[in-house]
Amino acid sequence: MNAISIRWKLLATALLAVAVGLVACGGDNGGNSGEATASSSSGGSATVNAQMIGGAGEVLVDAQRNALYSSQQEANGTIRCTGECETIWLPLTVNGNSKPTAAPGVTGTVSTVKRPDGAKQVTYNGAPLYTFSEDGGPGTVTGDGFSDSFAGMTFDWNVETVSGAPSSGDSTQENTTTDSGGGGYSY
Repeated sequence: MNAISIRWKLLATALLAVAVGLVACGGDNGGNSGEATASSSSGGSATVNAQMIGGAGEVLVDAQRNALYSSQQEANGTIRCTGECETIWLPLTVNGNSKPTAAPGVTGTVSTVKRPDGAKQVTYNGAPLYTFSEDGGPGTVTGDGFSDSFAGMTFDWNVETVSGAPSSGDSTQENTTTDSGGGGYSY
């Protein structure tokens, strides 16, 4: 075998190893497309982390670093954001028997509550957690102080802080939206 043949075989072997590694890391997360599925204790980063975000301060974020929110109307763990609401406010869930985890510095209690559809939604100090579809990605807080209404129920949303106390809602301008149950969502 000449040196060129050996190099090509080594390169082909290396590419095959990379491809196998990528296939092993990929795949379906098993969650609903309308849910923000979290990593669990078997994953790399914690389900709930803390991050400094602009004017919002140190807030809770999911494993992908998206800000986490809760509604004052669900503070006791009763799920009320369903249907059209959960297309805007994406429930943070864990799959199967996974248990949510908290990163160091997250001092509150991280647990789950069963959603009406059977999914396990992550809670912080009893409040169900959501990401906001309008945030546009990690490191953004635009839903703090947001009020909206779905099927006649009004929700008041705040980004969750590390202390567990709702933020003041001062990190964004006041936003109000209404959905009378017909499926629309407007600003």
